[in-house]
Amino acid sequence: MAVRIVRSTVIDAPVATVWDLLRDFNAHDGWHPAVARSRMEAGEAPDRVGGVRAFALTGGGRLREQLIALSDRERSLTYGLIEAPLRLDGYVATMTLKPVTDGNRTLLVWQSQFTPPPEQAEALARLVAEEIYEAGFAALKRRFERSGAVPPAPAVPRPAPAAPASGVMRTEAIVVERHGGPEVLVPRLVDVPPPGPGEVRIRQTAIGVNHIDLHCRAGDIGLMPLPGIPGLEAAGTVLDVGAGVSHLAPGDRVVYACHPPGAYAALRTLAAEPVVRLPADMPEDLAAAFFLKGLMADILVTDVHAPRPGEVALVRAAAGGVGLLLTAMLKARGAVVVGVVGTGAKTAAARRAGCDHVLASGEAGIAEAIRGISGGRGADVVYDGLGGDSFDASLDLLARRGHLVSYGQASGPLGTRNLDRLAARSTRLSRPSLGHYAGRRDELLPRAERLFALARAGILRPEIAARLPLRQAAEAHRRLAGRQTIGALVLLPAAVDGAG
Repeated sequence: MAVRIVRSTVIDAPVATVWDLLRDFNAHDGWHPAVARSRMEAGEAPDRVGGVRAFALTGGGRLREQLIALSDRERSLTYGLIEAPLRLDGYVATMTLKPVTDGNRTLLVWQSQFTPPPEQAEALARLVAEEIYEAGFAALKRRFERSGAVPPAPAVPRPAPAAPASGVMRTEAIVVERHGGPEVLVPRLVDVPPPGPGEVRIRQTAIGVNHIDLHCRAGDIGLMPLPGIPGLEAAGTVLDVGAGVSHLAPGDRVVYACHPPGAYAALRTLAAEPVVRLPADMPEDLAAAFFLKGLMADILVTDVHAPRPGEVALVRAAAGGVGLLLTAMLKARGAVVVGVVGTGAKTAAARRAGCDHVLASGEAGIAEAIRGISGGRGADVVYDGLGGDSFDASLDLLARRGHLVSYGQASGPLGTRNLDRLAARSTRLSRPSLGHYAGRRDELLPRAERLFALARAGILRPEIAARLPLRQAAEAHRRLAGRQTIGALVLLPAAVDGAG
């Protein structure tokens, strides 16, 4: 006889936030206590209907489950059990989410049906209800309480943070006093204040280097007033937190990628809102190498242009920091990925990331190759992080109703352009900015969780081109500007100098 289990709960987080986590069919090992590891078989995307996930259970044993249906409109997914250590024959389960009245809380209904051996029916029904569903509900509640998706409940206030151990601290930083080339990046000792309300102070162990840092240094954009400290991305450990900060505590390993600049330092005090706790299995140097770039890649493939399976997607600078991650995400979503790289050494890296075709020829060769790959129609989407040098050529590569996603300006700004050209083939143009898609915490956290899950599943394999001492920031800028790197550059601060 079939057994039917239905359990429900209310989670103190907006339904969109909870759905962003649960729609990832491969995310259970990030929140459910019964799952030690999870991976999508055959490199399938974690929301692909028909995809199979393989669980290693914390108590031993192995499960394989297949995604049967997923509806973003209904916020519902259904999956079936393929392989299990217990007799849960014909097991099919559905998770459905609905907003609760004011829209800031979520009703989660988890139900299933299966046919156990009669002599085990009661025990297996209890196991599913309590050790799977109720344990999962409790873990989700802890997770969203911890994540800060909603304000913490007054009944469980966090203990007031201890007084800063050292007050103002003095630390190594890279300071820009005048705009110019890499030579204006000068090591200095600077004061780092204790965190005020809503702030956190971090002992940074790894700092990501990005093209936008070069533009800040050169004065191409007005993001960093002088004198200033460049850098938007770093990882490390929380030293102390200010009043009102509930989602972080001293000792937490964290990462961030946000404005304003100031990351090129061994210690930093900044707003706690964009700071994210790191999973236990995520090294800090790896996090600093891929967090900002991964967020950008996630925005490009989930919000700006989500490719359909079989679409031809061309990625310029496919062996760069964003390019490698973007390529892997596109491949996981079923696109035919064409990477453009500058040197022969980058070809292998682009192929490792998932490129079906790698082009290193001039623009005429690229256009001819795209026509051949696409059956003559052109690329359905071009992701171009270079900017001014390649903009016009990228437009020419597009198919009718194709989409040019121009997300950076590594070669310089776009300047003045005649956009009447878009009408010739009804092509589209997007110019996204990270802050507009991940500026709020409820936008940031689901993206961060997806990045960590993709890295854990082996879909993202961030490459670090070099780890340099913080004092060699100028050398890092030279290498990045010279386009000779494959993957990301990371700066490593020296030990903190101590309190002042």
